[in-house]
Amino acid sequence: MMIKFFQPLTASLSSKRKMSYSSFSIIREHNNLFLRGFMILLLSCITIQLNFCISSIPSSLKALPLEGHLSFDEIGLSQASRDFGNRYHAQPMALLHPKSVSDIAVTIKHIWNLGPSSQLTVAARGHGHSLQGQAQAHGGVVINMKSLIAPEMKVYAGELPYVDVSGGESWINILHETLRYGLAPRSWTDYLHLTVGGTLSNAGVSGQAFLHGPQISNVKQLEIVTGTGEVVNCSEEQNRELFHSVLGGLGQFGIITRARILLEPAPTVVKWIRVLYADFTDFTRDQEKLIFMENAFDYIEGFVIINRTGLLNNWRSSFNPQDPVQARKFKSDGRTLFCLELAKYISMEETHAVKQEVKTLLSHLNYIPSTLFVTEVTYVDFLDRVHTSEVKLRSKGLWDVPHPWLNLFIPKSKIHKFAEVVFGNIVIETSSGPVLIYPVKKSKWDNRTSVVMPDEDVFYLVAFLASAVPSSNGPDGLEHILNQNKRILEYCEGAQLGVKQYLPHYNTQEEWQAHFGPQWEVFLKRKSVYDPLAILAPGHRIFQKAITFS
Repeated sequence: MMIKFFQPLTASLSSKRKMSYSSFSIIREHNNLFLRGFMILLLSCITIQLNFCISSIPSSLKALPLEGHLSFDEIGLSQASRDFGNRYHAQPMALLHPKSVSDIAVTIKHIWNLGPSSQLTVAARGHGHSLQGQAQAHGGVVINMKSLIAPEMKVYAGELPYVDVSGGESWINILHETLRYGLAPRSWTDYLHLTVGGTLSNAGVSGQAFLHGPQISNVKQLEIVTGTGEVVNCSEEQNRELFHSVLGGLGQFGIITRARILLEPAPTVVKWIRVLYADFTDFTRDQEKLIFMENAFDYIEGFVIINRTGLLNNWRSSFNPQDPVQARKFKSDGRTLFCLELAKYISMEETHAVKQEVKTLLSHLNYIPSTLFVTEVTYVDFLDRVHTSEVKLRSKGLWDVPHPWLNLFIPKSKIHKFAEVVFGNIVIETSSGPVLIYPVKKSKWDNRTSVVMPDEDVFYLVAFLASAVPSSNGPDGLEHILNQNKRILEYCEGAQLGVKQYLPHYNTQEEWQAHFGPQWEVFLKRKSVYDPLAILAPGHRIFQKAITFS
């Protein structure tokens, strides 16, 4: 008997109507039962498959021959899901504590062998000082680089001294060890409690960069574990392409497990100087003058001070005013001022000569005379100065808060236009963190590395290093700071200033492509060679695993 499911209704033949409805109900019930049974079977298969995948991956990882160990405990995984930015949280499946480079290579090789069907990724984590989850790997493996105890740090003195260090070694430890030989690295970051692999994967910039370039310009050799699990030594002479790729490469091409860092004779004392400017043109002119002077200062930075009260009084806790009477009369209230911060390294035998030299150098600058403050500190105290602030902030519970930082490279030709709008219309209230601004010379940077820079010989680093106060709805609150950052970026893009982000963060590959510009094709090719399955550093959101490269 043929049933018409959409048979039209009539007023007659009620018995036929009843028969049709009855037959329809039987068929419908049969279909529903079939569909329910099919869906239950399908979902059961999917669940079984997912459970198999989820359970088999940890089992395969646990079976790896490691000198260190993998941990799966919730406390460790939770810690690995956070970073200094304290805004992004992605929990990994496992945390690797390597004791050797082999542990890292074996783990990555295993994940590589799983192929594109596995969604496992790997992120290297040092002190977790990334800002937007760059050292996180959701559902993947995070490598605790601080656990890497081999190779041990070794200093080589001589005509061209250097130190061999683990990628998980912190710069503060390198400083203390090299000072035992009267030596120290040439280029630093402002904060030393960071790992070698972390800073070299970005650039490593501080007030010495105008003289020696960033930290990536002071590396002689690297040992890398690529995205295929291969351990490769590279330098200018050996595997040059990988060497340049990894430096400033955001962890996309390999994990830095060892580095050879160039050293120089270390000073014993530092003459540390601060002066203020009311005029931005004088401020930048003096900065640019100083970075091209021979044998002048060893460190040059600057920062912006907005509507800060009692500024010079705060300096007195660490600095001495050159003219105490005039300094006492100076009022900073309600003004935007620009501080030039300088340092001259001194060896004990040349103290008097250097003091006279500094006096001469300062006489050529156009700062406000009453704002000259000077102090002398040990080399270690100067380099580790930010850690002192960290200790104070931790004691007040203000260290483990969101840090919505924004770091920009701005071409010299656009810095005045940038300052006029940003410091005149956007950042107009006292900031909840320092705003750094200082120039560097492009000639001290290697354009073969993966770092993206403005296309001018001199460019400025401008860094908005805000800390968001929890539960605040004011200028120091997270929402306000993020909105301020957005306005700055929108202005830079709209005005076509040629600005590039340092420690960049984007959400789409199209944005990353715009960031790299002409360098994108090179970056893409390097990725396809050294990490073709996009296993490494997923937190940057540049590539998705198993992406097809063309």
